[in-house]
Amino acid sequence: MKFILAKKIEMSQVFGDDGKVRPVTWLEAGPIFVTQKKSAEKDGYVSVQVGFGAKKEKNVNKPQKKLGNFAMFKEFKPLTSGTSLPEVGDKIDVLVFKEGDAVNVSGTSKGKGFQGVVKRHGFAGGSRTHGQKHSEREPGSIGATWPQRVLKGRRMPGRMGGERVTVRNLKVIKIIPEKNLLAVSGAIPGNRGSLVEIRG
Repeated sequence: MKFILAKKIEMSQVFGDDGKVRPVTWLEAGPIFVTQKKSAEKDGYVSVQVGFGAKKEKNVNKPQKKLGNFAMFKEFKPLTSGTSLPEVGDKIDVLVFKEGDAVNVSGTSKGKGFQGVVKRHGFAGGSRTHGQKHSEREPGSIGATWPQRVLKGRRMPGRMGGERVTVRNLKVIKIIPEKNLLAVSGAIPGNRGSLVEIRG
């Protein structure tokens, strides 16, 4: 079970051995420290709690001081039962991965506010001619003759973004362990500086 927390830095590009340019996202990954192990007997489920980043000591409350002055905590559950888990106090850094590994990256997508159906769902809108006046980007008819109500699940305008998104099967392109940097192929969700979870 491979996992780490990272901070999104920026998108860039690197040249592969074949000379082709590949788009990558640079991540500042770890180091993270195991702060707690949860067991089925005591907590009802199995997981590992880790701490990432640093916080000023004056801003840390008493219960958290027992775990450490970490800026954030996350839990990782094993995908299969019987998986060996790290012990409390263990350090996990970028070297848990190696170049060429396939990883799943989860993050919170950028919030886009309240959006219409054209941007949110890709609706075509109405034509610009044939009597259109102010309805080029409107959803059109939303009801039905029967059952005389709007059906559940109808795609409509609403708040867009700000959701947890997982991008699967990205490839680890480059690792710079002395700077805790990790380059992952393609784009991942979130703003610069946002927290992402990487699972192998």
